[in-house]
Amino acid sequence: MNPLNRTDQRPTLILGGGLMGLAVAHQLARRGTAVQVISRNRSEAAGFVAAGMLAPHAEGLSGSLLQLGQASLKLIPRWVAQIEMDSGLSCGLRACGIVVPFRSDEERAQYPTATAGMKLDRAGLERELPGIGPSWSSGLLFDQDGQIDNRRQLMRALERACVSLGVRFLEGAEVRSMTRGPHGSITHVTLMTAQGDTQQLPCDQAVLCSGAWSRQLLSELPVFPVKGQMLSLQAPREALKRVIFGPGTYLVPREDGLIVVGATSEVETGFAGGLTPAGQKQLQAGIESLLPMATHWPPMERWWGFRPCTPDEGPLLGPGPTPGLWLACGHHRNGVLLAAITAELTADAITEQSPNNAMTTLLGAFRWNRFSKPEIDQASTRQV
Repeated sequence: MNPLNRTDQRPTLILGGGLMGLAVAHQLARRGTAVQVISRNRSEAAGFVAAGMLAPHAEGLSGSLLQLGQASLKLIPRWVAQIEMDSGLSCGLRACGIVVPFRSDEERAQYPTATAGMKLDRAGLERELPGIGPSWSSGLLFDQDGQIDNRRQLMRALERACVSLGVRFLEGAEVRSMTRGPHGSITHVTLMTAQGDTQQLPCDQAVLCSGAWSRQLLSELPVFPVKGQMLSLQAPREALKRVIFGPGTYLVPREDGLIVVGATSEVETGFAGGLTPAGQKQLQAGIESLLPMATHWPPMERWWGFRPCTPDEGPLLGPGPTPGLWLACGHHRNGVLLAAITAELTADAITEQSPNNAMTTLLGAFRWNRFSKPEIDQASTRQV
């Protein structure tokens, strides 16, 4: 069924056309909801920048964020199968495993997720990562973690899957404000089109998926940009089979031999774009330390982007400060990992189709005002 053939419902507006916006739009459309995605510039989305690691264990997550990441990791095979069925395209999912190297056994033992990985000595490291640098003496293999080719495959497949389900797209439009009715619920969004015209779109439900730019629309959201610079190398096919997740640098091998290298973490730069010599030198030093032979592989591309971060590096999910507004933003460096669970939980909440209590538990842990003092929680009553 094409949901836009229905005339009895206003479309749910997705504010942001990056990975999170596309993922939520896709799941809502699969539930028969009419959806329209509003995007200012999809190419700037973090989904086109990230390395695509699916690594709740290799990242050393803990607490509710680890629980959320593990739930999403479990969902990903089914989620990817849905996208591939709806789009007819591959998403580039690879269960390649991830190795985290350490300089000592003591350092390894202190890692938050050490009990979830297989211990490696120096011989084990060399077996899993031929050519690894000499300063690494032990490691953890997280065979359950993997990767997806978000930059070249997943984003394109998600877009086509949405189109196949009747999702509408409004490109080159920037949402400027939201209007609330007499009872406080969202009634309209005001946007500026690529031609400079101002338009108002009526809506009953909207999902904020604007990544690092979310606070520009809602100032009470504690989301700020963290710039990351990255590059890619062309290696011989099968030269690196596992992802290497080192301190400050990671190497992610694609199936065709492309190696994605990331990433700097620049908190103080705001939205200042561009590559910098310092950032590129940092990546090069990481390559030399982790896999010296990779310094001889030719560079293919260099790029940067902005992670949407929060004070505890966890996302903002669930109901927003305005009735009818839902949040799916602030995923920091785990957006690709958390896209599946974010899309499912958000679609469940909006359509009231949650199969169990997971929605309430997980969404509650990542409510937008968890950083606020109780009296500041009254921000939900303010005019947006």
